[in-house]
Amino acid sequence: MHDLVSIGDIKLDVFLALDRCKEKCDFSSKWLSFQFGEKISVDIQDQQIAGSAPNVAVALSRMGKKTAVISNMGDDLPYELALKFLKKEKVASVFVKSHRNTKSAYSAVLTLKGEKTILVSYIQKKYHLPKNLKTHWLYMSEMGNGYETIYKEVLAYVKKEKALLGFNPGNEQIKERKPVLYKLIKEAKTLFVNVEEGQRIVKTKGVKIQTLADRLFKLGPTEVVITNGKKGAYGYDGTNLYFCSIYPGRRLEATGAGDAFASGFIGARMHGHSIKRGLEWGSINAASCVSRIGPTLGLLSHTQIQNRLKKVLSYRASKM
Repeated sequence: MHDLVSIGDIKLDVFLALDRCKEKCDFSSKWLSFQFGEKISVDIQDQQIAGSAPNVAVALSRMGKKTAVISNMGDDLPYELALKFLKKEKVASVFVKSHRNTKSAYSAVLTLKGEKTILVSYIQKKYHLPKNLKTHWLYMSEMGNGYETIYKEVLAYVKKEKALLGFNPGNEQIKERKPVLYKLIKEAKTLFVNVEEGQRIVKTKGVKIQTLADRLFKLGPTEVVITNGKKGAYGYDGTNLYFCSIYPGRRLEATGAGDAFASGFIGARMHGHSIKRGLEWGSINAASCVSRIGPTLGLLSHTQIQNRLKKVLSYRASKM
């Protein structure tokens, strides 16, 4: 029996720093603009195995939990690197399948001033739950085309097995807003969204956080977590709305911050803590994540998270 099994693409991410061409970046309008055909000088910061599914599985493995990843990959170098990486992080890879004549997913992460733009591809293979799957939690995040199949299987699994679902819908799913998306939200233990994602799901812009949280909660999840970048995060249980500011620290590169937050929150809940403590754990894990290049180098154990929480006694989530 696993504590948590995550589902989704495992990618090879290459991190490219744009500092050499920052004069081409218009921060006032939040655009990167390059002339077509132009040769752009960048610095390669690192190459890492990544993706929401492995990020969350690795994070919770470091917190002492038994985790695994369900993923489709190609029969290529990223697949070999992924198996070595997961073994090193004590994440089970028995559900990671390679497919002949298929390329694994890949991302190019463009970084500048602590922010990121990601050029991402997805593997074009339908996902299925293994017949021998046994887990207390499932975690789902971004997925490519054909996600409806696995959504329906997860829906049936959580109902039958009483498994808990952590759910962070991806852009594709929120854009299409198919009925199966809302069915899965209804069965979620914890729905994770940022402010913009939440607004798109409920088809409403410009509402206050309390209203947004309430409308998301009425879709059926047990609890709603809304992140708002550098402005902090909120947790809502249908009655109480809690707020937690970001944990202090340097911000080097933000890839995987959302995954680190979600896994910190789930880790706290797995350890029997409240929503408030979940927000604190998530924020601390995310702050450590963005202090390093890539989504996993900065991930913390539950002991490290607790120690950082003790160091800043004034840092606590509060009821709004």
